[in-house]
Amino acid sequence: MIVILKQNADKAQISQLESWIRSMGLDIHKSQGQNSTILGLVGDTSKVDIDLVGALDIVENVKRIQEPYKNANRKFHPLDTVVDIGGVKIGGGHFAVIAGPCSVESEAQICEVAAAVKASGALLLRGGAFKPRTSPYSFQGMRGEGIKLLSEAKAKTGLPIVTEIMDISQLPLFENVDMIQVGARNMQNFELLKELGHVDKPILLKRGLASTIEELLMSAEYIMAGGNENVILCERGIRTFETATTRNTLDLCAIPVLKERTHLPVIIDPSHATGVARLVKPMCIAATAAGADGLIVEVHNDPAHALCDGKQSLTPEAFDDVMKCVEAIRPYAYKG
Repeated sequence: MIVILKQNADKAQISQLESWIRSMGLDIHKSQGQNSTILGLVGDTSKVDIDLVGALDIVENVKRIQEPYKNANRKFHPLDTVVDIGGVKIGGGHFAVIAGPCSVESEAQICEVAAAVKASGALLLRGGAFKPRTSPYSFQGMRGEGIKLLSEAKAKTGLPIVTEIMDISQLPLFENVDMIQVGARNMQNFELLKELGHVDKPILLKRGLASTIEELLMSAEYIMAGGNENVILCERGIRTFETATTRNTLDLCAIPVLKERTHLPVIIDPSHATGVARLVKPMCIAATAAGADGLIVEVHNDPAHALCDGKQSLTPEAFDDVMKCVEAIRPYAYKG
């Protein structure tokens, strides 16, 4: 349920209304706009008399919200959320590219890639320390040592770092990580999501490979319900019947659909979506044109010998070309 207050409503009356709402065991998500104030009621609103609330002098309108996600709902929060990651902003007109290798392999590798992507215009550094792999015999990442190497690259370049968590027990290792990534396989790891709701760090939440948009938003709701509203959504391709070339099918329609339904920033991962380096550039251009708030791109200084996902990784030179194309298309991006 949302309660839309009249412009210049009496503050004392607003305070009384909020106290009454909370007395029924409900939480309030307050959104202050230029022309109106919206009170989003979170919890069991069946006990609220909608006619009684609507009759109050300070109330313009009252609406029941059918969608099960409340905190992530644009109806609760009409203005775009801007997430700050170590000084880099994403959302609300702020666009950022996150780039780096699929996995951290050595100090020389991560520092060289970090310097290269920064020179090309990337604002954040990605790198996998913990790697969820389909095969138990594949490289699983450097784990805690990988996070230390990411921190060294950050110290040398100033780029905030983004890396994936796989389990609640790993949280203590993420103290110096600027944004925690939840991978597609963990999108519905609800215990992990609830724990991340109590963390004072931005969360990059990737869509599951067979998950609907509503399921993605409900996973974001788990994090936000715990108090952490700094969530960025990531479309990284979904599994369809198509197997001709790409690893997954990049759902670019998710960008405008999510923008209609939520105030949270939306970024695109063309590397995992396509699984093929030569397809990353056109998908970066398409995602930018469709109105994405950012991109996350895999870049490796030697893709042929990468320990993980070299096939989809761009060289620094190829990434530089992509960045030039993205910058050229941004002024013409769809804004809804």
